[in-house]
Amino acid sequence: MLMREGAAFSTLYVGVLLAVPGLLAWLTGQAFIFPSLGPTAFLLATVRDGEVTAPRRVIGGHGIGVVAGLVAYHAIAPEFGVSMTTAAPLLATAQFRVVASGVVAVVLTTGGMLATETVHPPACATTLIVSLGLLPSLVDGALIVVAVVVLVAVHELVLHGPAFSGSSRRRR
Repeated sequence: MLMREGAAFSTLYVGVLLAVPGLLAWLTGQAFIFPSLGPTAFLLATVRDGEVTAPRRVIGGHGIGVVAGLVAYHAIAPEFGVSMTTAAPLLATAQFRVVASGVVAVVLTTGGMLATETVHPPACATTLIVSLGLLPSLVDGALIVVAVVVLVAVHELVLHGPAFSGSSRRRR
């Protein structure tokens, strides 16, 4: 079976994109790599230069996801110290509150992205990661945003070279 043109490059490129935040995670012991970074890297590697991969959308979408996740988690489920990875008894109040936090966070993220025209679907996974208690602290949220900025910067550097910040090919 033949791969479509560019598929081999995209396959390798997604690894290059994730290697940089992965290296940061390894060097620092911090969460610079997390599940929603994978779909973002996939979009960057396969679409490369489109509206869905515009830095404003990618960074903005994840930023909104982090803020919405933090707000929902800390407003609805902070004192429980549980996440969706911990087993809970049937109909447990703590588990209900974490689930409610996740639902509210996705609603807030969706509304925020639509209102600001920063739609980036993987950001809905980011908001769940935060609001379900997997990375629920302000420091975790900051690390998520830094990792996304690093991923986008690597992509822009590969795509446009070192002068990408002054590029005339601006995308919204």
